[in-house]
Amino acid sequence: MIDGKKVLFSGMQATGNLTLGNYLGALKNWVELSDEYMCFYCVVDEHSITVRQDPATLRKRARALYTLYVAAGLNPEKNCIYYQSHVSGHAELAWILNCFTYMGEMNRMTQFKDKSAKHADNINVGLFAYPVLMAADILLYQTDVVPVGVDQKQHLEITRDIAERFNNIYGDVFTIPDAYYGQVGAKIMSLQDPLHKMSKSDENPNASIYLTDSPDDVMRKCKKAVTDSLGQIAYSEDQPGVRNLLDIYSACTGKTPQEAVKEFDGQGYGQLKMAVGEAVNAVLLPLQSEMARLTKEKDYIDQMIKENAEKATYYSLKTLRKVQHKIGFPDRIR
Repeated sequence: MIDGKKVLFSGMQATGNLTLGNYLGALKNWVELSDEYMCFYCVVDEHSITVRQDPATLRKRARALYTLYVAAGLNPEKNCIYYQSHVSGHAELAWILNCFTYMGEMNRMTQFKDKSAKHADNINVGLFAYPVLMAADILLYQTDVVPVGVDQKQHLEITRDIAERFNNIYGDVFTIPDAYYGQVGAKIMSLQDPLHKMSKSDENPNASIYLTDSPDDVMRKCKKAVTDSLGQIAYSEDQPGVRNLLDIYSACTGKTPQEAVKEFDGQGYGQLKMAVGEAVNAVLLPLQSEMARLTKEKDYIDQMIKENAEKATYYSLKTLRKVQHKIGFPDRIR
C-alpha cells in the first residue's frame, strides 16, 4: 500500500512498433486504473536486450514509448512512469532472486522455449533468466496487482512462487501479487491469423495494425482481414476472424460484442471491415496527434523522466534494502 492505495505494476518492452492490440489490451486499460491504484508503469528496456538491439534505435524507441504512455492519458505527475534501466534495484533484486529460483522452474517456462526457437543463434542466459527479472520488477514495489493477459499467467505464477519461497525463509518480506484481468480488448488477434495474438514482431505486414499507421493503411489492413465463407456476422469461436473484428470494433467504440452483432445484422463482411477501420482510426488519430505534440515538448518529458526515476528509486530501495538485510548483506553506513 502507498498513500492508502494498492500498488499496480506493469510495463511494455521498448522494441518494435506497438500494435493496436498493445493499446486496446493494455495501455488503454491502464489509464482507467490510475484513480484506484498507485501505478508504476515501466518502459522495459532491460528485458529488451535479450535480443540484440541497435543502441540508437533502442534509445529512440524507449523515448517514443515513454511519450506514448503520456499521450495515451497516463499522467506522469500522478503515476510513476520510468525507464527500467534508470532504477538499479531491478537488476540488483533479480540477482538475489536468481539464487532463490530453481533451474527446473526456468526450464518449464514456455516463453524461453518459444524465443529460443526464434533466436537460435543467441540463446543467452538473460533470455533464460528473463522471468526472474520480471519477478524482480513486480516484487520491488510490493505490488498488489499486475494486469496480465492469459499468455502471461505463467510469469506471474513463478513470481508468486519465488516470493512465497523467500517469505517462508525470511518472514513477511514480499507482497504476493495477484493478477488483474482486463475486460474487452484483453486479447486482440492477428488480422491474418486470428488464432494467434496480434504481434509487433509479426513478419506479415497486414497482420497487425500499428499505432503509427496512417488512416489509409488501417483501412487497407482491415479490408484484407481474414474472415470465412459462412457469410454471417456472429460472435462465435467457430468464426475466429469475424469474432476478432467484433472484438476490435467493441474495444474501439465501447459497445459490447453482442451490441455490435445486432448493429451489423443483415450486413456483409465488407460493411463490418469498413466500420472496424473507421472505428480504429477514430481511436488512433487523436493518439497520434497528442504523440506528435508531446514529442516537441522535450523539456517537459525530460523533467518527468528525471522526477519519476527518482520516485521509483525511492520506493524500490525500501524493498531492496530490506531484502539485502534479510539475506545477510552488510548494512550501509549512513
